[in-house]
Amino acid sequence: MLTDSPVQAVIPATDLGRATAFYRDTLRLKLTLESEEEVRFESGGTGFSVYRTPNGGKAAHTLASWKVADLDAEMADLRSRGVVFEDYDVPGLKTVNGVAEAEGMRCGWFRDSEGNVLCLAEEHMP
Repeated sequence: MLTDSPVQAVIPATDLGRATAFYRDTLRLKLTLESEEEVRFESGGTGFSVYRTPNGGKAAHTLASWKVADLDAEMADLRSRGVVFEDYDVPGLKTVNGVAEAEGMRCGWFRDSEGNVLCLAEEHMP
């Protein structure tokens, strides 16, 4: 049944070589499979794919999110490797130094080498 099956993100990339380097070298994720049309990575015991397509980077919404224990530390680490966090100031979402806060959650968004929106999320449940 579907409820017993794992789910994974599938992220589009216009330039698969460039995307592979970003996820492997910049984010330092474990590369588990590499072919001409797809690469797979592992993060926190789960996997996701990046695949070649001319439609990479066109989605304006978050494609994948990492749950992190310490958002500030993760952001500082990624910034030291050149990752730039997005700033938003729209109704319902305002960031300060790349961080948005809401009930029980703090988040920061950044783009991969293809322009895809990715997120780091720190949850604080009562």
